[in-house]
Amino acid sequence: MAKSNITSIDWLTVLIYVLLVGFGWVNIISSSMGNSIDSFFDMSEPYGKQALWIGLGFVLIVLIFATETRFYERFSGVIFVISMVSLAGLHVFGKTISGATSWYVFGPISLQPSEFAKVATALALAMYVSDLQTNLKRAKDQLKAFLILLIPAFLVLTQPDAGSAIIYAALIFPLYREGVNSIYILLGFSTIIVFVLTLVIGSTYIVLLAIALAIGIYIYNKKKKKIIRKLLLGVVLISALSFSVDFVFHNIFKQHHRDRFNIVLGKEVDAKGIGYNTNQSEIAIGNGGWLGKGWTKGTQTKGNFVPEQHTDYIFSTVGEEWGFMGSFFVIVLFSVLFLRIIYLAERQKRQFNRVYGYSVASIIFMHFFVNIGMVTGVLPTVGIPLPFFSYGGSGLWGFTMLLFVFIKLDADRMKA
Repeated sequence: MAKSNITSIDWLTVLIYVLLVGFGWVNIISSSMGNSIDSFFDMSEPYGKQALWIGLGFVLIVLIFATETRFYERFSGVIFVISMVSLAGLHVFGKTISGATSWYVFGPISLQPSEFAKVATALALAMYVSDLQTNLKRAKDQLKAFLILLIPAFLVLTQPDAGSAIIYAALIFPLYREGVNSIYILLGFSTIIVFVLTLVIGSTYIVLLAIALAIGIYIYNKKKKKIIRKLLLGVVLISALSFSVDFVFHNIFKQHHRDRFNIVLGKEVDAKGIGYNTNQSEIAIGNGGWLGKGWTKGTQTKGNFVPEQHTDYIFSTVGEEWGFMGSFFVIVLFSVLFLRIIYLAERQKRQFNRVYGYSVASIIFMHFFVNIGMVTGVLPTVGIPLPFFSYGGSGLWGFTMLLFVFIKLDADRMKA
């Protein structure tokens, strides 16, 4: 790493990274240790392996800073293609774990290529959008940009890993920042709202609400002739979407997906079956109170009531042992990280850097939002890890690469 770059590094972002990774490891120790611990670096235990991955993660950071900035832009297409091939190759060479063929296993080493595909996709999207011939106002260029997101999402979905596939939807935000019409975000949120409301109250009431809303807009809008076609089209689309929900829910969703939605919506209570993890997680967080029970003192955590608590449900350990204040501290750290990345992205002189920065913020935020919602029972369980916190080498390295490539780009921004 060149000496001139040391002072250009955004050390606040690096500090937040270190705090998140360190606090995550502390909670992994508590959630995976037995009654006693001989060594924090016991390679037979999750916390020992995580310590090794954290150490190798810092080696990875050094390698990222030692690489010329232009490399990430010039070879973004090659990196993307290699990443997509690695995802497709799972169907031939991958190992199935917990029902998903998401891993390559090399002796004692396991790698999950979907974690690195996020970095490759963010780089490819930034490269495409910053190309001089790309104009995101044109429909064909928008379509190509969406294809960059849809290809990895589809390959991940076929593993099947619906949770990781959802993450790619977050990359609509950097496209919106670069000029793509907000109608896509509006359609996305509207689809989610109609989907959920249909499950709650049924298609008939959704259609009646759409008609009533259209009539209300028509009555109070002065330009009645200009909006009547749009209103009629809106009612037709909402009605079609609503009536398709029942088919999708019962014929495309698997039973465990349906159960998770029904539990979150309060249509079913299954505290001992499919809803067990979420129920125990909520109990653990509730047990923490304001200040928590203390490190390694959580009764839910030490009793192993939350399965795989050191992975996707690590935040429940924070809630029980560190309480509201500890949980608030973690949420504040993530919030500062998001805002800092966006601030850094906005000061970039090159569009490639800015688009990549927004992609980093969007991916990390989506992981954070879905994981916290899942652990607290607000969202269905979809198997999304908490960035820098959850146990796992592939996840930690993937997020480390995602973040520090941007920190490297920002450190060298004056060279543009």
